[in-house]
Amino acid sequence: MTMLDDLTTAAAWPTAYPQGYAVVDVETTGLARDDRIVSAAVYRLDAQGNVEDHWYTLVNPERDPGPVWIHGLTSDTLEGAPLFPEIAAEFAARLDGRVLVAHNAIFDWQMIAREYARAESAAPVRQRLCTIALAKQLALPLPNHKLESLAAHFGVEQRQAHNALDDARVLAEAFRPSLHAAAEQGVRLPLLECRPLTEWAASPAASSSPYPSSPYRSNSWRPSRKRPACPYPNPGRYEKDKPLKQGMRVAFSGDTSVDRELLEDRTVEAGLHVATSVSRLTSLLVTNDPDAATSKTLKARSFGTPVVDEAAYTQLLRDVAPADG
Repeated sequence: MTMLDDLTTAAAWPTAYPQGYAVVDVETTGLARDDRIVSAAVYRLDAQGNVEDHWYTLVNPERDPGPVWIHGLTSDTLEGAPLFPEIAAEFAARLDGRVLVAHNAIFDWQMIAREYARAESAAPVRQRLCTIALAKQLALPLPNHKLESLAAHFGVEQRQAHNALDDARVLAEAFRPSLHAAAEQGVRLPLLECRPLTEWAASPAASSSPYPSSPYRSNSWRPSRKRPACPYPNPGRYEKDKPLKQGMRVAFSGDTSVDRELLEDRTVEAGLHVATSVSRLTSLLVTNDPDAATSKTLKARSFGTPVVDEAAYTQLLRDVAPADG
């Protein structure tokens, strides 16, 4: 019996690992914060990654379906589909008490959280796990971090890419050996907290989507707007064990527990400048994955830019020093 076979017994399985997972995929009308879900699929897995059941639904987005050439769902197909509030309870029941697993989990989680916010409810998800982050922790020899590459590595056949049900199946089949490899190697799973959205604005937003809008376009989760320029001069870099100071330039990289838009809003409200890139003028980089080889983290290393994680940054935001008078 191999070590991996031995791990399949409940007694040998890591007790710190979650007791169940919900592998999720959603297809959407686009990538912006006011885009909508057009289909969703959930594979429920037990603690060791075995499939318990699966569920799939179309969702009427009450607007144009967006990139039909990607997800294949036309306005005619979606016309008779249920609205999100009509499937919200069933969706929630399949997520409840489980870790949400997705490929690029921040995207799926934010789309789901925003749909529940529009429905004046909240998804019962407390933690999520990104399979891209897990693949990195396992140092899998992948040419890139696309789902098709992860599937090919584990010999999982993709039958219909960008179909929510098939993508969720593929991810569920690839997640189980990833989970077992993590257990065998004693890897700590890259779990992140999920905080349901509680901020809701019913005023319509201007779409950043390149697709034509429908005349029955719904109200957005939150209105789009251009942030005003920071009124304070940049005082320089953040120094450890000292407070942030108004005017500092803060950049963000990677997945965050708090919705990125809300975290950036709180940054602006504190008198800080949200930087879209890292330069020698950047005061601080906030990331939960400092070892990731992203352009921002690589530049931060080369420039010697201070780096803190989200939890530390959230604490720093509570006491930002005023700008020099």
